[in-house]
Amino acid sequence: MDRDSPVRITVSSSGGLRNIALTSPMRRASISNSPLSGGENRRLSGGSRGGGRYGDEFVAYTVHIPPTPDHQFVSNSQDSPEYQKIHGNPNENRIKDTVFTGGFNSETRAHSRRMKSVEEIAVGKSKLLCQVDGCDEKLLDKSSKSQCECGFRICDDCYIDHCSNGAGVCPGCKEPFQESYEEDDDGVDMQPMMLEEKDTVNPLRRNRGGIRLENNFSLVRSFKAPNQDFDHTRWLFETNGTYGFGNAVWPREGCHRGGGGDKYEYENPPVFNDRRNRPLTRKVGISPAVLSPYRLLIVIRLAALGLFLTWRILHPNHDAVWLWLMSVICEVWFAFSWLLDQLPKLCPVTRSTDLTVLKERFEPTQNNPKGLSDLPGIDIFVSTADAEKEPPLVTANTILSILAVNYPVDKIACYLSDDGGSLVTFEALAEAASFASTWVPFCRKHEIEPRNPEAYFSQKGDPLKNKRRVDFVRERRKVKREYDEFKVRINALPETIRRRSDACNAREELLAKKKQLELGGKPSEPIKVPKATWMSDGNTWHGTWFSGEEDHSRGNHAGIIQLMLAPPGPECAYKTEEDPEDLIDTRNVDTRLPMLVYVSREKRLGFDHNKKAGAMNALVRASAIMSNGSFILNLDCDHYVYNSLALREGMCFMLDRGGDKICYVQFPQRFEGIDPSDRYANHNTVFFDVSMRALDGLQGPMYVGTGCIFRRIALYGFSPPRATEHHGWFGGRKIKFSLKRMKKQKTEDDTEMILPIVDDQDNNEDRDELKQALIPERFGDSTYLIDSIAVAEFGGRLIHELRGKNSHGRPSGSLAVQREPIDRAAIEEAIKVVTCFYEDKTEWGKRVGWIYGSITEDVVTGYRMHNRGWRSVYCVTKRDAFRGTAPINLTDRLIQVLRWATGSVEIFFSRNNALFASPRMKFLQRIAYFNVGMYPFTSIFLLAYCVLPALSLFSGKFIVQSLNITFLILLLAITVTLSMLALLEIRWSKITLHDWWRNEQFWLIGGTSAHPVAVIQGLLKVIAGIDISFTLTSKPAAADDGEDEFAELYEFRFTMLMIPPVTIILMNVAAIAVGVLRTVYSPFPEWSKLLGGVFFSFWVLSHLYPFAKGLMGRRGKISTIVYLWSMLICIVVSLIFLYAHPPDGSRRQSFMMRFQFP
Repeated sequence: MDRDSPVRITVSSSGGLRNIALTSPMRRASISNSPLSGGENRRLSGGSRGGGRYGDEFVAYTVHIPPTPDHQFVSNSQDSPEYQKIHGNPNENRIKDTVFTGGFNSETRAHSRRMKSVEEIAVGKSKLLCQVDGCDEKLLDKSSKSQCECGFRICDDCYIDHCSNGAGVCPGCKEPFQESYEEDDDGVDMQPMMLEEKDTVNPLRRNRGGIRLENNFSLVRSFKAPNQDFDHTRWLFETNGTYGFGNAVWPREGCHRGGGGDKYEYENPPVFNDRRNRPLTRKVGISPAVLSPYRLLIVIRLAALGLFLTWRILHPNHDAVWLWLMSVICEVWFAFSWLLDQLPKLCPVTRSTDLTVLKERFEPTQNNPKGLSDLPGIDIFVSTADAEKEPPLVTANTILSILAVNYPVDKIACYLSDDGGSLVTFEALAEAASFASTWVPFCRKHEIEPRNPEAYFSQKGDPLKNKRRVDFVRERRKVKREYDEFKVRINALPETIRRRSDACNAREELLAKKKQLELGGKPSEPIKVPKATWMSDGNTWHGTWFSGEEDHSRGNHAGIIQLMLAPPGPECAYKTEEDPEDLIDTRNVDTRLPMLVYVSREKRLGFDHNKKAGAMNALVRASAIMSNGSFILNLDCDHYVYNSLALREGMCFMLDRGGDKICYVQFPQRFEGIDPSDRYANHNTVFFDVSMRALDGLQGPMYVGTGCIFRRIALYGFSPPRATEHHGWFGGRKIKFSLKRMKKQKTEDDTEMILPIVDDQDNNEDRDELKQALIPERFGDSTYLIDSIAVAEFGGRLIHELRGKNSHGRPSGSLAVQREPIDRAAIEEAIKVVTCFYEDKTEWGKRVGWIYGSITEDVVTGYRMHNRGWRSVYCVTKRDAFRGTAPINLTDRLIQVLRWATGSVEIFFSRNNALFASPRMKFLQRIAYFNVGMYPFTSIFLLAYCVLPALSLFSGKFIVQSLNITFLILLLAITVTLSMLALLEIRWSKITLHDWWRNEQFWLIGGTSAHPVAVIQGLLKVIAGIDISFTLTSKPAAADDGEDEFAELYEFRFTMLMIPPVTIILMNVAAIAVGVLRTVYSPFPEWSKLLGGVFFSFWVLSHLYPFAKGLMGRRGKISTIVYLWSMLICIVVSLIFLYAHPPDGSRRQSFMMRFQFP
């Protein structure tokens, strides 16, 4: 055995022995295995049983490769980390510097700025000549092994030169030569040699007829190399061998390191299953001292409501039957609405996580010098659609906070979906990727929180708090200066691109004019040159142009994918010496950056692109091919990572015992930039801290559109491994079963999708079931995408020690492997799956991915998962996980609420109504979802009830005949129980009384403005088929120094939604005045009716006070148009009321006799 090689690997196969150098899991020197790198690297070894003498930094291990049909061993010295560190990864650089486009009626193209394509190099060359520039040698043998798989023709001499001097890279495709070794024909039958008996791996399980690899789907073959007949990584797993890293098998007792003579020191592999019995999460119930009285009060109030409504129905007001009837109908509906809202709050819970156990179990420090992680991969989606309403600086800060998150760098992939195809967003992302090389190491070195540069440099307080490094102040000052320059560049991008485009278009016009003159044209003839938008490299932008030309408008452009940051390696990259060009000292700091991809899906006229849901589904497909993380986190462009440990806390729930039944982990939404008084309840704390916590005690919280970690296979529409059906009254009878063991009845309307994990037995039924689950009619015709599904399912499994009954697990340490590199074929396939026609005749948007058909696609998507039996979890962290922005302007807030309410009406009139839920959904969970579709209809009764006090004061009547003592007692009981319930909710949810009151106020504001319009829009869509326009909420940019942070709060922009609440305010104010004057000057004053009417009018006005304050703006002035519309409506309502209920005859006659026209 060769003693000069630091790593000698013995490979056994049926045809003989061959020594090759593979990537070692420990740091080592690069070993070339090129056929031209020397004979000593290719000669056979015999008789040696040890690993040789090596230095302390080298590791010897054994790789066992079983017999394969072709016996081909592919050279991979180009893949070694040391080689890539010195020479770079040629394939990676080529992909990174290339923009891939494609779409409808157009082929997929790679637009490279650095390298020529194979076709360009081959121009003018004969097929019988070498295609290398400057070489005209003839090709003697076209089938020679010196020819690359890409088809680039190269002679033997040039092939030898490129292997020896060009690092074995093909000059055509810029990728390493793919060569197959030929079997030695010396006729020597070498027997496999083992280091020791304990290093052997278990053989493949045999069935009748031998080994059946195609029946083992525990880990599918590499889906990026579908033509490869043998997958070594898959074979290692299915042989139950000791699992290792990459292609290496660790010895069971440890791996031996170099020592003197024949003595070896043993080093154990990382222990990934430590602390397996300690839970990652804990469920903490609410204190019985608070929860028991809370439930008791619900029962008491329900009884009081029943008695109150019974008394009201049995005691009508005969003097004003119409007033009594309206009030009773509204009160019955309000009681029903309150019950729907209150029942799901019976079982609130609180959860906590233990990040220490997570680190010890999946990232052990024992025998793990390289910090390898067994955590699964996470793909992070960021969506944006309009560079004007969603400022690029906000999006760039969100991306930077994601790149700096505290999670294994090689397990993170960030995708930005630019649904507008804007060059401004593209170049802003490129600027963010460049600035990340400084910002991310700075955050890791000094443990910066939050890791959004705008939020970090804008926060008040001492920046030196908890900072121990002496160079922190100096480096912070440098990074702050660099970020200020970064902001200037980002904010100047729109103007910079316009000026660049104008200059390039003027040049094109001159060239076109010159060409016209050369062809004999007249100078006076007009020339039509498209007004293109130009990139910085001198090429036209493939997406949307400012001029909106054909094939380059917002709804009509090609699909674009650009790899901004290539996938990092699995090992930490530390600098040993200080680089003077770096802003900060990055020694002993990991400088790797996560993978970053720009995606703009194709849009064409005549296709329904399904808004945000369609963009998310395009990202799901593209990410499955490029990174295929087992979990997906989606964020809006204005929601950044505020807690760098948020992803780890979310994964605690997914990886803990029972986590394989969790489809997503929802985080609460927290907002910045809200005015201190929270005038329009933008924080929405009652929903996020009361309702969502209560749902967490049932089947889980609803999905609210952002800040949510999904299990990828749950998004694919598959059912959970185990489920529970609820039968009987209120779901009291439970039936638990395992879906993976359930034999489905073959029916025509069977929509159950179960991902079968085939066992060792030759089960033809299971294989047919797998084919049925993965047919192209559901996922499309991309074999890459279909093959990636089982890989994603394996990565999301629990480890064997934590798996549930009848569930499949994975070995500890099985995910501590390097991610497959991205090649050109993968990105071309990703372009294919983001085209506008890919979803045709598939189940994307129907069952797979985000669900279409509603503006609130988030609620529908979560409902479908719960309806299949999945559970969800609500993760409330001590430090907010994510923070975003919310519209503080009254008009924007009302439009936002209108969109939510319209989506709820769509849900109510669709098959997503909870009335049609399956038995797998809990009864109280079904009530919660039913209330989501029902609450906008409360606005109809709320409008009538807010007008009732004014009508009562105008007419001098009241909703009851007289203020009976029974009526007052029941009314007091209802009010007191409601107040006590509110106090207890405040107690267990830890919100404030101010938050609760703001929520009550805006409930009435939204119920009298946006919700009625939403009901009308929903009915028009259902009855007349009129589509509902989608209005994108504007994202406020950060205020500059000296500007008012809340200036937007005082801006007034009129909308028709303001007319109903203004009318209610004016009517109640006028009614109070009329009622007081009538009572004071009446010979028989009825003070009880006046007090009742004035009390309810003040109740209405107190709830509408924030709305009235918003109308006045900063200067306290109301727009004239508001007065005109409101006065007109008040006059019309008053005339109608006088016509229906005129004064008594004598007064009317006297009035008519006295009145004369002038």
